[in-house]
Amino acid sequence: MNAAIEMLSSSSLQQLHNSSISPIYNTSTFRFFYRNLHRHSFSSNKGKVSYSSGTTPIASILSKTTTSMASEFKPQEARVPPAIPPPNPPITKFKIALCQLMVTTDKEINISHARQVIEDAAEKGAQLILLPEIWNSPYSNDCFPVYAEDIDAGGGGSPSTAMLSELSRSLKITIVGGSIPERSGDKVYNTCCVFGTDGKLKAKHRKIHLFDIDIPGKMTFKESKTLTAGETPTIVDTDVGRIGIGICYDIRFQELAAIYAARGAHLICYPGAFNMTTGPLHWELLQRARAADCQLYVATCSPARDTGSSYVAWGHSTLVGPFGEVLATTEHDETTVISEIDYSLIEQRRNESSISESTSGGSLSARRCSEIE
Repeated sequence: MNAAIEMLSSSSLQQLHNSSISPIYNTSTFRFFYRNLHRHSFSSNKGKVSYSSGTTPIASILSKTTTSMASEFKPQEARVPPAIPPPNPPITKFKIALCQLMVTTDKEINISHARQVIEDAAEKGAQLILLPEIWNSPYSNDCFPVYAEDIDAGGGGSPSTAMLSELSRSLKITIVGGSIPERSGDKVYNTCCVFGTDGKLKAKHRKIHLFDIDIPGKMTFKESKTLTAGETPTIVDTDVGRIGIGICYDIRFQELAAIYAARGAHLICYPGAFNMTTGPLHWELLQRARAADCQLYVATCSPARDTGSSYVAWGHSTLVGPFGEVLATTEHDETTVISEIDYSLIEQRRNESSISESTSGGSLSARRCSEIE
């Protein structure tokens, strides 16, 4: 395998579990865990087991370490980070709006249009707004540095987030602001900002997994030419529950969603701009997989499709329920999808089929590993 999945030692697990619960889970321990999902090493030290590919044949490695692994394997510690129950959300039912916006080359027009769409959605009762990935700029490596904003400076330094802050406060809504190019020093990030009903910035997620793809004759794009990858998973407590944030390509990584589920998220929001090659194949598939894997809600929001753009988005913004069922979706034109989220369904689905209990020590694979001598 290309990535190692490391089972942290008991002390590391306890450190992570005891870390203070804050609106943004960006502690050094949390960052340490996620980085270790992608380490390339093999060790069989006491209390820690990690796996990866290498030059040594897997069969040879297994034959030498099976006995040690069996004696040290603790199924109850295999789920990382330690699962905690979701908090009681401030509200159980509410409306979410997925605003599938048409993006132009004029930033001012994009901001003004997003404002109008958000206001219309709020008038229709939406308490949570989700915007698309890169909604204030064309999706282009040439444009990212030009349209980038200094979010930390606020105000004139970031007119896009200033508008989101203003509306969240005046309309008393929570906004997961899709993503915009963010400039920080000499780096540019693909960044999602979450604003609470008081207008304050509650979380800032920088896209962790950059979209670098090369499918000959179909699709080539490398975000890494201009963007820098974020390092930290982001989960935030809001007036509409605990929300995990990912951006587009982040959805392909089940480990990230598992972290959010284990830390009590009710919903994961993925603003994303899948393309005409990967969109038809994977967009809905991945959303339903993440929701079913974690037994929580998944909401996605894409830009509307512009066939005259250098990068053509797939569209199909979607809300998926905790059983992997599509609750609401659309095609590729500009529109706003408004649907209801009912958090009581999370508990219902988990009571019907408790995946978390199986993965924390009761699964067949865990039992078999513990029986190896």
